Amino acid sequence: MKIKKVICSAGKTGFYFDDQKAIKLGAKHDGMFYLGDPVTPGFKAIRQSGESISVMLVLDDGQVAHGDCAAVQYSGAGGRDPLFLAEDFIEFINKNIAPKLEGREITTFKEMAEEFDHMQVDGKRLHTAIRYGITQAILDAVAKTNKVTMAEVVKKEYNTGVEIKRVPIFAQSGDDRYLNADKMIIKEADVLPHGLFNNVEEKTGKNGELLRDYVVWLRNRIIEHRHNESYSPIFHIDVYGTIGDAFNNDVDKMAEYLKTLEEAAKPFKLRIEGPMDMGERTRQMEVLRDLTKKLDEENIHVELVADEWCNTYEDVVYFVDNGAGHMIQIKTPDLGGINNTIEAVKYCKDHHVGAYCGGTCNETNRSAEVLVNISMATGADQQLAKPGMGVDEGIMIVNNEMNRVVALVNNR
Repeated sequence: MKIKKVICSAGKTGFYFDDQKAIKLGAKHDGMFYLGDPVTPGFKAIRQSGESISVMLVLDDGQVAHGDCAAVQYSGAGGRDPLFLAEDFIEFINKNIAPKLEGREITTFKEMAEEFDHMQVDGKRLHTAIRYGITQAILDAVAKTNKVTMAEVVKKEYNTGVEIKRVPIFAQSGDDRYLNADKMIIKEADVLPHGLFNNVEEKTGKNGELLRDYVVWLRNRIIEHRHNESYSPIFHIDVYGTIGDAFNNDVDKMAEYLKTLEEAAKPFKLRIEGPMDMGERTRQMEVLRDLTKKLDEENIHVELVADEWCNTYEDVVYFVDNGAGHMIQIKTPDLGGINNTIEAVKYCKDHHVGAYCGGTCNETNRSAEVLVNISMATGADQQLAKPGMGVDEGIMIVNNEMNRVVALVNNR
């Protein structure tokens, strides 16, 4: 089977592009808007509509394989590639990438993905969003050529040896952490609620009291309203480094506080993502490593999830090798080609560290569907419900794709 034609179309993502630098400098909210002028190059406003590009590969037999190029919410920040705007990059894809794909014989995903993930134009690698979307389309093309699901392609080519089955879905609440938690309980999300605890004074509390109160509320809410007593979700809360801020990044004090959260969450299991943000990769690894070790030694059963400063495949390996965290969030668009996400999940699993196939609210239905196939084929410990900041659309897209894949595999 050959690729006959490459066609691109502009699209919207499930959230927004936000100028993180301007927000950190104090930009204020007015409804959904941020007030003031943007700071990061490329932004026309501090918050603007998220954009994507669908890359469609028309095959010899008329089938169309496709993937979506998408970037994270805080594009252009923290050393990331620049803001990803469709009008800027469709022309780039048509000029530089389409000629290398059109007329190409489809071989294996691994071979083709690694080629385009490492492709350079004028001495520079492709934008991470482009690598993300192109490799999605290639995986779909290989699956269509072989008349199997994308999950089956990944399982075979990477010899994962796992059973293709559902993996737990992790829903994110955004700031509406009470109403959206109710939605998660009704929908029986496997892991919840994310919570967006990104401010010490307003959300976490100077001594962590506001976060502890929320955990108590969530525990009681589930026990009171669950339809089935067997429903026992994992609590997974992203604190954006605010526990470290509240306790001066003191490992002993943070461990003592996390023990109180463990008690507050019982009988439910608790995970804390990004407990501290040390502002630098090495120091982040060291403090997260030390806190992980402290919790294990003290038999405090709270799992720590690496997030800040763990962005690329190389970062994942670095944090895993040093025991920094019980679980790693694999931020899928930041890794570029989805072949890197596959390798990252495998590396975590091979080293007995939890693998969370995450990403961003600022993705598309297509990128979410492709990543679901990867999560299932590699045995990831959980999959983010995406795109969108909230519950309904993300859970629907991820849940339904999981069930489709399972049904097709079982039928075969």
